[in-house]
Amino acid sequence: MSSYPKSPLMGQMMSKPMLISSIIEHADRYFGKNEIVSRRVEGDIHRYNYSECHRRSKRLANALRQLGVQLGDRIATLAWNGYRHLEAYYAISGSGAVLHTINPRLHPEQISYIVNHAEDQYLLFDLTFLPIIQAIAAHCPCVKGYIAMCDRDRLPTDGKLPNLLCYEDLIDANSDDFVWPVFDENSASSLCYTSGTTGHPKGALYSHRSTILHSYASSMPDGLNVSARDSVLPVVPMFHVNAWGLPYSAPLSGAKLVFPGPQLDGKSLYELFEQEQVTFSAGVPTVWLGLLTYVAQNDLKFSTFKRTVIGGSACPPAMMKTLRLTYGVEVVHAWGMTEMSPLGTAGTLMAKHRDLSEEEQQAVLEKQGHVLYGVEIKIVDDAGQELPWDGKTYGNLLVRGSWIISSYFKGEGGDVLQDGWFPTGDVATIDPDGYMQITDRSKDVIKSGGEWIGTIDLENVAMAYPGVLQAACIGVFHPKWDERPLLLVVRKPGAEVDKQALLRFFDGKIAKWWTPDDVVFIDALPLGATGKILKNKLREQFKEYHLPTA
Repeated sequence: MSSYPKSPLMGQMMSKPMLISSIIEHADRYFGKNEIVSRRVEGDIHRYNYSECHRRSKRLANALRQLGVQLGDRIATLAWNGYRHLEAYYAISGSGAVLHTINPRLHPEQISYIVNHAEDQYLLFDLTFLPIIQAIAAHCPCVKGYIAMCDRDRLPTDGKLPNLLCYEDLIDANSDDFVWPVFDENSASSLCYTSGTTGHPKGALYSHRSTILHSYASSMPDGLNVSARDSVLPVVPMFHVNAWGLPYSAPLSGAKLVFPGPQLDGKSLYELFEQEQVTFSAGVPTVWLGLLTYVAQNDLKFSTFKRTVIGGSACPPAMMKTLRLTYGVEVVHAWGMTEMSPLGTAGTLMAKHRDLSEEEQQAVLEKQGHVLYGVEIKIVDDAGQELPWDGKTYGNLLVRGSWIISSYFKGEGGDVLQDGWFPTGDVATIDPDGYMQITDRSKDVIKSGGEWIGTIDLENVAMAYPGVLQAACIGVFHPKWDERPLLLVVRKPGAEVDKQALLRFFDGKIAKWWTPDDVVFIDALPLGATGKILKNKLREQFKEYHLPTA
């Protein structure tokens, strides 16, 4: 019940709860024949449409009811992007249970912890992840059964899993005669755990209301700009913050959905982009790196791909320029967090930017962008005092809004808000037009001689140098300045990169004293479960590194 005062004169409009089931009902009724295409774990291509998806979702909802699933029960998934996972999205949340997507790239011990903390009742999984299920089953007493998302002839028969059920058997055994229940729109809808916090992963518990509002806002032209004219391929996994909301915003808009399954290599993605005439996609920079490498090596072009949203970590300007100028793909630089459902800002141009030069427009687009309506941002100093929006002053970034958490699931971490605002852990600037730019994670900022050096700028410069595939910058001990930047570089296959030439490349692009003290060439950068570079691993690896003396 709302704690806000009521006006003496209330509006006379219908009041209908905003529930996730209404999205798939809408897609069925108004876009029923629009396609959903999936590359399955089995390797083949599966095709059907929103009407068939809705019917199968209701069959699964009936099956969950037969299994005794109640309102508020958590039901987990370990699955790739595909049609069965989409059905689970709607069947679980739509029936009043809570969808709990699990990132399979986590360590089995972390997955066991998450399953037990969430108190998952059932766990649906793609066969790819059978070894994970076998590793965790004995440690997850709360799980009543495991549902293999496959046909009967592919069901594992080794007998090692307790109460193993077949997804398609459940679908076949139940009717699509199911009426989606109506309940409070503030009821929990889905649960996502973030490993970006200290200690154990913590859960962000979304509501039906927050999810619908996020879907509306993200679909707007200055957000993801999804419409019924699009063919949408979410490369971002459905186990990573609900694929940035695309399993909701695409059906809400009537867009064709294309799911890549487990094959996220450049060749497989390119073939699917062309075959299904994909116009829009979304993913983290590491995925686009693989796709662009494949396209460049084979002298290919995109025939329909016109727009992408890149987030998860900062998009290197060199990558953005390649997509825009070489391949004609508009890049929207977006930012958000698991705690934000996740979208908070998106980098698009205003009318006032229309007459700017290409270089000036690029500078605007490199920022993480403008907030979507429903989200507020501000930057503060360490004492909590708000800082000016001048595009130069950087401070701790705080957010609040209708799809941002007020606390973690089960109160983990205590009171996380600061005067009603959520501290993101990012350091940022905001310019007079409200465009926000992340300069670093607060834990990654290099503190040199009492001044801060943002590592993202240094990495972006390095990534623009010929022969550099990936770059990461960390602070290492310095006897005089406390910390100085060390640049870690992965070279492109077969490329030679001269250290001194690379360091000279920074001249005129950054403040002189920001220039890294040294460069180390390595074979690969350690990546986390969501594709982000693990700088804590790099700091540990190079904690004894001695910088060259002048």
